[in-house]
Amino acid sequence: MELEDCFLYDVFLICTVREANEKDKEFINEYLSQLKSERKRVYYPAENTNQVDESGGYRICSDNLKAIMDSKEIHVYWTEKSQGTKFDLGIAFMEHRTKKKSIKLANRSDVEAIVQEQMKNKVKKSFEMVLLKLDDLAKQ
Repeated sequence: MELEDCFLYDVFLICTVREANEKDKEFINEYLSQLKSERKRVYYPAENTNQVDESGGYRICSDNLKAIMDSKEIHVYWTEKSQGTKFDLGIAFMEHRTKKKSIKLANRSDVEAIVQEQMKNKVKKSFEMVLLKLDDLAKQ
């Protein structure tokens, strides 16, 4: 049995759910279509994680943790507005560091634009800069 066969999903897509606007949803739907056309098994939290949570979000975080661990690689659609994205990114970073999982950016050009603005303002570190580094590492 190959290592890839051990994963339930090829990709876990970290993305905004609750704060997603129409532009976000359109991009994500197109991105999901592309992945699925490549026959990727994708875990998409807006569809695969029950978003009704009487525990205030604890179960959602737990479900996403399990799905991230059950995924071969992680893709990120980054927006600055999503708290859940930041939480899931922390889990993904742990999987990257301990299990060498790739983390790829779905919307790299958007993140590059954010970093360019940050650099103009002399920002030296940010989640966006980390994401660009992770995306570069995934391409090696």
